[in-house]
Amino acid sequence: MTVIRGATTIVQDTPENIRSAVAELLEQIESRNALKRDEVLSIVFSSTSDIHSYYPAKAAREAGFASCSLFSAQEPDIEGGLALCIRVMLFVERNVEPHHVYLRGARVLRKDLAQKYNIAIDGPAGSGKSTIAKMLANDLHILYLDTGAMYRACALAALRAGTDIDDEAQVCDLMRDLPLSVLYRDGVQHTMLGDEDVTPLLRTSEVTMAASSISRHASVRMKMVEKQREIAGKMPCVLDGRDIGTFVLPDADFKFFLTASPAVRAKRRYDELIARGEKVDLQSLTEEIAARDKQDSTREFAPLRQAEDALLIDTSDLTVEEVLGVVKRKMQEKI
Repeated sequence: MTVIRGATTIVQDTPENIRSAVAELLEQIESRNALKRDEVLSIVFSSTSDIHSYYPAKAAREAGFASCSLFSAQEPDIEGGLALCIRVMLFVERNVEPHHVYLRGARVLRKDLAQKYNIAIDGPAGSGKSTIAKMLANDLHILYLDTGAMYRACALAALRAGTDIDDEAQVCDLMRDLPLSVLYRDGVQHTMLGDEDVTPLLRTSEVTMAASSISRHASVRMKMVEKQREIAGKMPCVLDGRDIGTFVLPDADFKFFLTASPAVRAKRRYDELIARGEKVDLQSLTEEIAARDKQDSTREFAPLRQAEDALLIDTSDLTVEEVLGVVKRKMQEKI
């Protein structure tokens, strides 16, 4: 069994405020912990003594949490305590690592958990930024947004349509009606073109190089940046790319720039492709990495570069676990 905690506050002691706050709190807990409602055994609410117009348990039942036991209790008066506060504990059948949720004024109760923050991880191809971003998001129980997959989907669409990737006008026309969306299922990002999940098709060498080329165009980058900022504005998340800390999220709370020697990065890519059963040449990959570095760092719009306030980490001689340890340690020092 797992116990998941949460809290929120209301503006006024009215049934409407209580219903809205309880529904938001429970839905956030459900979403962030990937819960199914029939896994919740019971929900216990406590509310401060200035809340008496409506039972939070009744609000929970009205919000659709009807398959579990529901309890409400009132807390004793505590001088200097948080006013108009509703606390909750969910008892969940399966064992999960809990992600507690504190909303609105209740964020002051657990600043370490409740703060909305973004983490930007930039770097050239093969530096390990995607691997670290995914592991970090998993450890922190926050969203990992695969920005590279979004650009790769644009490239795939262009290749399929026969669009000249170097032609700004043609690319702009493609972007205008591109049916690109991002879905999250069971904590995994799925990149969609219309109704098709193209996630498995985005890591070929052809799509990789096309993505680097198409991302030079302002029409592509602005469309993707708009989507990325929208997602990052709603929840804590980790984003990795080439211009996250400098352009996409210049006010990100934590910024890192990962790099490694071209030879090391080419070997990492080689091992990755060989593991997938693809036939590749290491020398060709090394040349491809060098060409992509030049293309990404010299493009006119939002080029690859380290943000002034980003921490530089050379991953050439570090294991994945060592890099992750450095990132988490530096974050904790800043907190």
